[in-house]
Order: sequence, then C-alpha cells, then structure tokens
Amino acid sequence: MIKRVILIGVIGSSTASEKAKEIAYSVGREIIKQGYYLICGGLGGVMEAASKGAYDASGGNNEKIIGILPGHAKGDANNYVGISIPTGIGFARNMIIACSSDAVIAVEGGSGTLSEISMAWQYGKPIIVMKGSGGISETLIGKQLDSRRDYKIEGADNPYSALEIIKRQIII
Repeated sequence: MIKRVILIGVIGSSTASEKAKEIAYSVGREIIKQGYYLICGGLGGVMEAASKGAYDASGGNNEKIIGILPGHAKGDANNYVGISIPTGIGFARNMIIACSSDAVIAVEGGSGTLSEISMAWQYGKPIIVMKGSGGISETLIGKQLDSRRDYKIEGADNPYSALEIIKRQIII
C-alpha cells in the first residue's frame, strides 16, 4: 500500500505580530521535522514565517511547502514556497486550504483565518490553535462552533504538542 502524504495547514494573519511570526516559524519547523507537508495561503505574515520555518528545517529544500495563492501569478508566493498554486479566486482560496488540509493549525488571525477555521469545521478537520498567538483564533480555544460536531477546538502550548493532538485525531 502506498502511504498518503499528510498535509498540515497553517493559517493565520497576513500582517502578523512578531510573536505570531515566531510561533508560526516554530510550527513550520516542527511540521517538516515530523515528516509532514505544510500547506498555507503562500503569502506573508504567518504564512511566510511558517514556510520559512519549514524551509529551514528541511535544510533549504522547499518541495514540501505548498502555497495556495489568491491571485493568478506563481511569483506572488513568498520565497520559501516550493509548490505554488495560483487560483485566481481571491479569498475563496481559503476553502481549498481548509479542504486540502488533513488538519489545520491556527496562529493569530482575523476574519480570513476565521473563514478557514469555519470551513475546516464544516469539513470535519481537526483544528488546533497555538496558545499565546492572539487574534481571533485564540478566542476559540475550548469552543464548539455549532452543534454539527461534537468537538471543541483545542489549544496547544507548543508546535510539538499541536502535532501530538493532530496525531490523536487523524489516522496517520
């Protein structure tokens, strides 16, 4: 049997705080260290920091870093993305990220991140929020978005524990 690649989505602010960028960088590093692929919106802020962390953890290899871009140009991706997928659909690309991810890790974030969290919720994906990152995501720790799922969004103190939570929730 061929093993399926696990895609961990990292979602969060495009105009992130320095603290959020540090957290996202560590999340990206841990994703690659544990052998997974990173998928994100491919632009700046949390997306770029997570991509850089993944890039650095892989020794400068970006083949496991996927950016789902809102525009038409591959060149819009941050410098660390290896697989650039322009969609031309603007914010609707958030659905692709949420649906393609096996689980999502949220760092900080505003309304765009909230849309990705909502879509991940609809698709039954595990949603982990990095504690201390701020933004809309942190307000959702321990909450259920609605009654369609008997699930509460979990918070993680560090990237390792975020991935441990994900391992408990998906079949790897």
